[in-house]
Amino acid sequence: MAGLKWIGATLGWSLGGPIGAIIGLAIGSLGDAMSGKGGFLLGDGNPKGQQRQQQRRQPQYRTRPNYRTQQQRRAQTTSGDFEVSLLILASVIIKADGVQDQRELDYVRNKFVELYGKDRANKAFKLFKNISKQTISTRDVCGQIQQMMDHAARLQLLHFLFGIAKADGMVTDDEEAEVHRISNYLGISSRDYTSIKAMFYNSSDNAYKILEIEKTATTDQIKRAYRKMAKKYHPDRVEHLGEEHKKGAEDKFKQVQKAYEFLQKERRF
Repeated sequence: MAGLKWIGATLGWSLGGPIGAIIGLAIGSLGDAMSGKGGFLLGDGNPKGQQRQQQRRQPQYRTRPNYRTQQQRRAQTTSGDFEVSLLILASVIIKADGVQDQRELDYVRNKFVELYGKDRANKAFKLFKNISKQTISTRDVCGQIQQMMDHAARLQLLHFLFGIAKADGMVTDDEEAEVHRISNYLGISSRDYTSIKAMFYNSSDNAYKILEIEKTATTDQIKRAYRKMAKKYHPDRVEHLGEEHKKGAEDKFKQVQKAYEFLQKERRF
């Protein structure tokens, strides 16, 4: 089996806490990348790397850091941290309605191909299958993400999860409830949740929901809302996660633009 050391080299804070435990178990189940002494080494593949891994796995996320420390940690989120968080939460959503629909699995695979390329996506999907077999504490996982990942990246996670739920043509009540629960655990506001949710439903007032305004909003309020949302969802907000995630964030940005253009035509301004 192809080596999965690639994941260790791209991880930061997710080596610790509940996410680190889930990923470690998933990798161990693959029986891959074993050291000469029989221990899996994330990172540089030497005994010192194993020691560093154990140090990183201290559950520091449970002690709420002060604001400055929290902001520093969130700024250190890597592409790998986002990737494994995505894999874990995707497995939760796919199992939400009790059925693993092939279209949803294909959506995850195709999205990873789009983001990371075919080779890395194939490796990630092998990991995903073993993650899906585990019983996951959504609250614990999201608690770690909420404290360690910045707001823009968490919004990107939420957008992806709605995409999975919609991959089979509709979002079931169970799936929507699970996404909403995850959103709450991630510390995402109800306005942001409603905005992203509206991007996946057909409704006459979706444009207003996406821009987080009421249907009674004035033209000036619509313009201000558009500038605010365009800034919030701009792909540059996730550039620290890598170029691949800037491309992934373009979907949300385009939805904001479409909502604004729709209201321009409807209100004729």
